[in-house]
Amino acid sequence: MSVQSHIKIIAQNKKARFDYFIDDEYEAGIALKGSEVKSLRMGKASLKDAYAKITNGEVFVYQMNISPYPFAYYGNHQPKRPRKLLLHKQEIKRLLGKTQEKGYTLIPINIYFKGSNVKISIGLAKGKQKYDKRETIRKRDEKRDMDRAKKEWR
Repeated sequence: MSVQSHIKIIAQNKKARFDYFIDDEYEAGIALKGSEVKSLRMGKASLKDAYAKITNGEVFVYQMNISPYPFAYYGNHQPKRPRKLLLHKQEIKRLLGKTQEKGYTLIPINIYFKGSNVKISIGLAKGKQKYDKRETIRKRDEKRDMDRAKKEWR
């Protein structure tokens, strides 16, 4: 059995690929509390409006919502607290250099279980203009029309 068969996606940021051009993707671990992991196993996470930032040589993800675990008696977590991402020092230096360029930012793309570990995929992204978004919509509509025509042809 391969490790790839043990990936279970918890949450995706569907607007990330629509609003940004993703240049590079990095896989990182997340420093979590126990109640956060239990809540993630229930699928209670959202990456909407989440972003990552490098502070003092460490990468943190902000505005990622992990709902409180309903069965925790005490020691439950704050839903939108900043969470530290676990990356190698060289990866952080590379990301720091890129994010200092004009227009680049770090966007969480999805959060998933890889085996028993929680991982997050962050992308080095550059924002799209309005005309780029219209182009994306046009391509998606054309692909949908092509798929319909192919289905009718069969």
